[in-house]
Amino acid sequence: MSKQRENIDGDLKEWIGRQHVFFVATAPLSTEQHINISPKGGDAFRVLGPMEVVYQDYTGSGAETAAHLRENGRIVVMFCEFVGNPRICRLHGRGTVVSRGDARFADFEKIFPANPGTRAFVHVQLDRVSTSCGFSVPFFEFRGPRTMLDEWAIEKGPNGLKEYWDRKNRQSIDGLPAFP
Repeated sequence: MSKQRENIDGDLKEWIGRQHVFFVATAPLSTEQHINISPKGGDAFRVLGPMEVVYQDYTGSGAETAAHLRENGRIVVMFCEFVGNPRICRLHGRGTVVSRGDARFADFEKIFPANPGTRAFVHVQLDRVSTSCGFSVPFFEFRGPRTMLDEWAIEKGPNGLKEYWDRKNRQSIDGLPAFP
């Protein structure tokens, strides 16, 4: 059963820290445009406080999350347990994209491992924390992180990444500004 929680307490923070994957969902204001959900992995998520989180946004082929957050800020982050006791956690809130050049970028960069493909950080002020059972979530075994994105970003180099961001990440698939 779903349970709304007051905030992210120590137990939930520890559980979140053990998860290898999380999912981020956002939506534009227009019902004519596309809803987005993105899987995220790596050591890319931090709980900053009982109602505040941040994640490291790696370079991607699209920029839907950034575009939706710039338009309306709505976001939900979902974690689910694949190996232990079945559990799902949803973190609803308002997110902001913290890009290079923003004063907070350097602060967030200090709390994550260096990653050549870091495009931005997504900072979220939560307004709802809930957990529920994951009785229907199957078991999956974690074999290890993938290294392909890091290798690709290193090969591109800083100038190649900037060119890629300019070409592929300026706007969403619906034409909303993402990384101007």
